[in-house]
Parts: sequence; structure tokens; C-alpha cells
Amino acid sequence: MFVALEPRRLYRQVAEQIRALIETGELKPGSRLPPERELSDRFSVSRPTVREALIVLEVEGHIQIRMGSGVYISSRPRPAQEGPANDDSEGPLEILQARCLIESGIAEEAARLATPDGLMRIDAILERMEGALDDGAVALACDRDFHTAIADIIGNSALKHFTGLIYDSRMSPYFKKLASYFEGPHTWKLALEEHRIIRNAIAAGDPDGAREAMRRHLTLAQKRFSESFEEEPTRED
Repeated sequence: MFVALEPRRLYRQVAEQIRALIETGELKPGSRLPPERELSDRFSVSRPTVREALIVLEVEGHIQIRMGSGVYISSRPRPAQEGPANDDSEGPLEILQARCLIESGIAEEAARLATPDGLMRIDAILERMEGALDDGAVALACDRDFHTAIADIIGNSALKHFTGLIYDSRMSPYFKKLASYFEGPHTWKLALEEHRIIRNAIAAGDPDGAREAMRRHLTLAQKRFSESFEEEPTRED
């Protein structure tokens, strides 16, 4: 029923295979998909890749994800032309991995060039974020401002623009849907704590520490977005 895939846009290929099985009726409305671990084995891909594929299918209306229960075929799937099936956006976890590689180097350089004014701006952003942990839209804006403010310390407008551009990739329908399951006050609180560690390393003029703090922050962000749909998300309050 499922076939192993070539290593190219894997989450898209997984979504295409499952979509085809739904559209041909091999996967029946109301039926439950096999667990993520089993799908991962059958497709010979990672479990995060399977999750990204499932997010695509849910945005298209083909499946329903029920946290703590599993993934079910929709009874009335949305017509294909109404969904974003042809959208070739990068996967959410792919975006986070790219940010981890790029922004770690940015934080390292910012620690070498930090100024009092740059640190004051970061402190103001963190203070605003602390007061907005229950407001996802404001917390998200503060998160973006924090990362672009670090890039701004370097004084390279192209680098700041690029940081904002890659951050805004998370506004895709797929990233938003994934975030709706795993993002909330508890994750913003964790992000704020990680931001402060990054800030302190930059303020201390510690390039190695700043690079590692940013790497850890974005690695943990990937982990938070990689929870299983069959289990309740972990709460770390």
C-alpha cells in the first residue's frame, strides 16, 4: 500500500502518496491512519517528515488530526482545487533547521559587535514579550523582533532583511497549522527564557556562548514542534 521514497522533498512525497490512497478510496472516510512510527517505517522517512506531510493533508482538508488520539480520514474532504496542494513551501521543520544554522552564526558575530543601544533594544523586546505570553500574536511579533534585532547589531541591512525573510516563512499555512497544536503560553515562556540566555551571552561578549545558546534555542524549538500527534503535547511550565 505504501512505497519507500527517494530523498527529495520527502514530506511532499509522503503527502502525495497518502492523498492518492484517500482519493482512490483505499483509505476510507473515518478510518484511522497507522501510527506515525509505522508510517515512518513504511515510507523509510523520519517521524518529523511524516508530521509535516500530515499537516499538508490537514490544511487541504483530507484528514483530521485529533491530539492524543491519532489521525483520521475526513468524511468530506475539501475539493483538491480549493486546497494549497500546489504550494511548494518549505516544511516547518526544514525552516527551523535552516534558521538554526544561519542564526547561530549571526548570534556569534553579534556578541563581538554588541553596543549598549543594541542591548537596550533587545531588553525592551524581551520585556514586551514577557507581558504577552498569553497573546500569541504579540508574542510572535516580539519573537521576530528579537531575532531581527540580533541581526541588526551586526549593521548589515541585507543580513537583517534575510533574517526577517526566513522568519516570515513560518507564516505559511502549514507552519501556522503545526503551530496551532504545539504553540501556546508554555512554549512562549520557554522561548523567552532561551532568549534571555542568548541575550546574556551577547552582552558578555561571548561569541561561542551566543552561538551555542542560539543553536540550542532553535534546536529546542524544532523539538517542541516535533511532538507526536498520538500523544498529548508535553507541558514544561
